[in-house]
Amino acid sequence: MEAFFYAVPALMIAVALAALIAVLRRARQISGAWNSGLTAEARCLNTYTTTSGGGGDTSATTTLHHVYEFTTREGRAVRFEEHNGPGTIVTGDIVTVRYTAEHPERATAKPPRPGRLLAEQGCVLAFFGVFIAFCLFFMLVVHVGFSAANEVMP
Repeated sequence: MEAFFYAVPALMIAVALAALIAVLRRARQISGAWNSGLTAEARCLNTYTTTSGGGGDTSATTTLHHVYEFTTREGRAVRFEEHNGPGTIVTGDIVTVRYTAEHPERATAKPPRPGRLLAEQGCVLAFFGVFIAFCLFFMLVVHVGFSAANEVMP
């Protein structure tokens, strides 16, 4: 029974770390694309939304996706998908994308806003930091509680 109180928070920490790494990796990719200096004109091929949640007492979350296609300076056609882009971009629109020469498929149509990206990453880091700290605190409290209970019982 005691292992349950260690396993669940440990699993929650692992999921939080995986999510944190994914978010920070994407931020690094976007920042790299902004700083590379490579731009191209891309056409929005498709827009669609996905919805998650909404069952029972939870609210639904809708995410807007855009599919873009552009040609690199080397003549390579690249198609990529980006989520949470502006709702004003519709199928057929031409937008400027930024990409790196090494990984053009990781391009972004988001305009450079390094201050906003840094603030967003700071908030994400703070949220996951507090979440992980709470899980560790919970595990410590459980450990102390079980240790005290084992000392009382002969």
